[in-house]
Amino acid sequence: MGKNTKIVNIGGALVGGGESVKIQSMCTTKTANVAATVAQIASLEEAGCEIIRVSVLDEDDAKAIGRIKDKIHIPLVADIHFSHKLAISAIENGCDKVRINPGNIGGEEQIRAVADCIKAHHIPVRVGANTGSIEKQYLNKYGKNEYSLVESALHNVRILEKEGVNDIVISVKASSVPLTVAAYTLLSQRCDYPLHIGVTEAGTEEMAVVKSSVALGALLLNGIGDTMRVSITDDPVKEVYAARRILRAVGLDKDYVDVISCPTCGRCMWNSMELAKKITKKVENVRKSLKVAVMGCVVNGPGEAKDCDIGIAGAADYCVIFKGGEIIKKIPSAEAEQIFTAEIEKLIND
Repeated sequence: MGKNTKIVNIGGALVGGGESVKIQSMCTTKTANVAATVAQIASLEEAGCEIIRVSVLDEDDAKAIGRIKDKIHIPLVADIHFSHKLAISAIENGCDKVRINPGNIGGEEQIRAVADCIKAHHIPVRVGANTGSIEKQYLNKYGKNEYSLVESALHNVRILEKEGVNDIVISVKASSVPLTVAAYTLLSQRCDYPLHIGVTEAGTEEMAVVKSSVALGALLLNGIGDTMRVSITDDPVKEVYAARRILRAVGLDKDYVDVISCPTCGRCMWNSMELAKKITKKVENVRKSLKVAVMGCVVNGPGEAKDCDIGIAGAADYCVIFKGGEIIKKIPSAEAEQIFTAEIEKLIND
């Protein structure tokens, strides 16, 4: 793990201090539509979401928070901008954390009112900056870069600290991968608050996953990041699966079935690609540490996947199943999927 940041308790989910990196997402529903919001959160929970955020645009949204919380099983964060009254209402209606920027919810009196409410209900707050919300004084001084992003975020933190609020999570998001990495790296050096990492406005699925994987992977491999959101212009369930895969790729989630497979070449004489896809989908939600290989040919397959718990490789009319690089079964290619799936299920259920 990386830097030992402070621990913040978000409705029972501990963030920072070496705790596991928590996966977040955000609802796309109108919060006041309780049924639709709860249904979406249920799907996100099933996918592995650990903290969910909802937007609070009006009083109806704020009042819906309590009813939503009664029907979900993960902490709920209220996202508010430009209204201290809505921030207070969301807190009083039971949100587990509030996301605000003190600089845009009013003057000193309004900020103090929100801070007092945060302290009275013992909840944390996320503050920060992104490339669209940098305080003008820092934008003018530094331009749009990691220094203005970090200074702007810390400016908002100091406002809350002055009012006695110290359970704080910080974010400094950009749509640029290099800027995101630079900003969080600098912020990590400047404070010990837990960091919410993410690439903002990352785009539609394919590019968003690439951008987030590069940026968040780089940060996590350097021990930076305590909670994360992968932003995708699509069904938010895809955000959660992408986040899980990133955590697995960087070695922060080992409790899963790792399916490795070769890209195939001219030596491959059976449909290993199709089987690899089916096996990957089948074990996506299995919480057990296993390594499974689907390899194209018997020439290299068993040797290349020697460290796997089980693997399969094929030839023109037969496949071999192997463990630890040693062949244990030779089977007809036509029966490969059925037999190999059964072998994997045995390992999962052991």
